[in-house]
Amino acid sequence: MNLWWLVSIFSFCIGTAIQGALKPEVLNVGAIFSFGTVNGQVSRIAMKAAQDDINSDPRVLGGRKLSITMHDAKFNGFLSIMGALQFMETDTLAIVGPQSAVMAHVLSHLANELQVPLLSFTALDPTLSPLQYPFFVQTAPNDLYLMSAIAEMVSYFGWGEVIAIFNDDDQGRNGVTALGDKLAEIRCKISYKSALPPDQSVTETDVRNELVKVRMMEARVIVVHGYSRTGLMVFDVAQRLGMMDSGYVWIATTWLSTFIDSKSPLSLKTAKSILGALTLRQHTPDSKRRRDFVSRWNTLSNGSIGLNPYGLYAYDTVWMIARALKLFLDQGNTISFSNDTKLNGLGGGTLNLGALSIFDGGKKFLANILQTNMTGLSGPIHFNQDRSLLHPSYDIINVIEHGYPQQIGYWSNYSGLSVVPPEKLYRKPANRSSSNQHLYSVVWPGGVTSKPRGWVFPNNGRQLRIGVPNRVSYRDFVFKVNGTDIVHGYCIDVFLAAVRLLPYAVPYKFIPYGDGHKNPTYSELINQITTGVSRILTKKVAQLTRVSL
Repeated sequence: MNLWWLVSIFSFCIGTAIQGALKPEVLNVGAIFSFGTVNGQVSRIAMKAAQDDINSDPRVLGGRKLSITMHDAKFNGFLSIMGALQFMETDTLAIVGPQSAVMAHVLSHLANELQVPLLSFTALDPTLSPLQYPFFVQTAPNDLYLMSAIAEMVSYFGWGEVIAIFNDDDQGRNGVTALGDKLAEIRCKISYKSALPPDQSVTETDVRNELVKVRMMEARVIVVHGYSRTGLMVFDVAQRLGMMDSGYVWIATTWLSTFIDSKSPLSLKTAKSILGALTLRQHTPDSKRRRDFVSRWNTLSNGSIGLNPYGLYAYDTVWMIARALKLFLDQGNTISFSNDTKLNGLGGGTLNLGALSIFDGGKKFLANILQTNMTGLSGPIHFNQDRSLLHPSYDIINVIEHGYPQQIGYWSNYSGLSVVPPEKLYRKPANRSSSNQHLYSVVWPGGVTSKPRGWVFPNNGRQLRIGVPNRVSYRDFVFKVNGTDIVHGYCIDVFLAAVRLLPYAVPYKFIPYGDGHKNPTYSELINQITTGVSRILTKKVAQLTRVSL
């Protein structure tokens, strides 16, 4: 009898232990961010708020607790890798992050091998393909849509060429490549790619050297794609070089709107340097839940930093994980890990590779994440077949006095450019016709409201040499001002008027020919073309009293 009781108690204890292992009371999730950055700070606060809200409602995880362990990568690739390895040693079910696309490319290989989903709302490189990285999930619209929006803005304002300034890393290069592809679809192009060193190593000298080159070029529409440290340095140097004056167009990607949202009020110096710039912000529809969270933010952050859209995506990403975990457990799945046989024999030294284990239910858990269909702070969340989020959209912002972000419209992949919120247009048939594209008026650099032409005559281009006869007669048609190389006259006025109508720049130089005491012969002028002195002749045929160029 005593033996029977002993066996029963032993069996009960073993069963309870196994059940606890298969359905643990604490569900571990990791997060890898650089918490010294704007997005890192905002994301940390938002993820903590999501964790608290989930754990305060026992219906979400059936009484279990979600535990998010934060790892500060300090914008260092090595520390990001070490953080991910540490998480994989402690039966982590999912990782939020990393913050940069550079590390997403690296850590996705680890996620694939150990079948632990990696979810990021900041590493938005469009080349992070789900075919190559099936366990990497972007929980915010990737940069392909951001570049589509910029390309449509360029087309809307009638410009043909842009210059792209970017950090030379995966996110910068691949984003600019996507921009080039989208511009090519509308018969526009990137005329020059200005690559700067990665954000943490770029210097003011690097920026100045590149901007001096850019200032010599024809295009005056400049797209800045990077991070806030680099971007603000670009605008500061540009302002000192006179490149924030009228005639220039500056379009910054989401880094600028993020900085403004989180760091306002801006310093006078910063506000002045970005005056007239355009930027984009992820569009998050208005809702009661969103307004309630915004009202909580000052308490959550202790007034240390302002909320930006990445905070909303951070909160929603944690909720996506929690809902997917609940579904995973409700489906009768268990949480277990097994050794990776590929790591056998790789021990030695101080690396504890044997502690890395595969999440046995990782594929089912990933499938649940991709089946997410909920409304979060950022709006409706649902993945398309290609894993892109449903209805990506952006606010289009014009930076005016004191760094204030004035909204001039919206962009969505459904309706294009509009002054009506995209969610209202989803109820109507899509209309992408040019006549249906609208934005409010813009205050451009220099404080002007008239649209910049977008190009100037370059200082480094090959000039069109135009031979001008230095005549004695018929000076109303063309004449040279004595003692100078300046020419005037009807022929010159017609030529200049024609040049102003061209959609592209034509650098030119007038080359007077003749001594001014007698009319030069046309055969002598034509000889200038064959010898390469001139490319075009301006002439007057007296008998027909007409002008030909």
